[in-house]
Amino acid sequence: MYAITGITGQVGGAVARELLAADKAVRAVVRDAAKGASWVGRGCELARAEMNDVAAMTTAFRGAEGVFILMPSNFDPSPGFTETQAIVDDLYEALAAARPGKVVCISTIGAQATEFNLLNQLGMLETSLRRLAMPVTFLRPAWFMENAAWDIAPANADGIVPSYLQPLDKPVPMIATADIGRLAANLLQQDWTGHRVVELEGPARISPNDIAAAMTRILKRDVRMEVVPRDTWESGFRAQGMRHPEPRMRMLDGFNEGWIEFEQPGTVLKGTTTIDTVLNELVARVAKPVS
Repeated sequence: MYAITGITGQVGGAVARELLAADKAVRAVVRDAAKGASWVGRGCELARAEMNDVAAMTTAFRGAEGVFILMPSNFDPSPGFTETQAIVDDLYEALAAARPGKVVCISTIGAQATEFNLLNQLGMLETSLRRLAMPVTFLRPAWFMENAAWDIAPANADGIVPSYLQPLDKPVPMIATADIGRLAANLLQQDWTGHRVVELEGPARISPNDIAAAMTRILKRDVRMEVVPRDTWESGFRAQGMRHPEPRMRMLDGFNEGWIEFEQPGTVLKGTTTIDTVLNELVARVAKPVS
């Protein structure tokens, strides 16, 4: 049996679907039992556990052949990443107590970067879980292609999409969540010893201009990217409600300046899903009428 956190999201859901398709038993670890009902309908066992509830997480992970860990995203963390550190500590305690057979943990490209940025939170998670006396794989995917979901509304509205990734012709490592889920499910079914890092990107690197070109094809209207000037980022993010925008800004700097990259470039695995496929799915989701 495999215990899956984050199952109600894109990546965790993809992992669960792959395992169920392989006739594996799945335990859906959810915060809200109502949101897990659909997974019970698919044949999953349900475990209710908050990430900050060590006892509940220990119960959810105990007896599992493998556990998939997806830490909740925090795009506006407090200084020192205090909330994240608390979750990291609780995850370690629960896994150490439950002693599952193995762990696959979603990390990120650039988790090893020493420069201050938002992705340091995943580096903290890796550092903590490396203390576990069980096999652990840290899966470091590239920038999610699905982040382009935010671009569809402005592309539809006036054909101009603001881009924080710049310059606009700079290719960025990206990956589809379906490919992440497929690989994570495969890794969970493997046997290995110790701790390892697996890095993953899509079939080709993608620039903001490439995304605009794909949207032009799919939406059948001209779409272009427009650089958001760096000196406007802080005020813009604060206007959106962020209290501590600097980590996010430095993460974007890392992609733009090239210091957020894979640690082992010669061994990076490649997904198969293209940006056109992802954008077609995102556009169809937006266009789907509410029932």
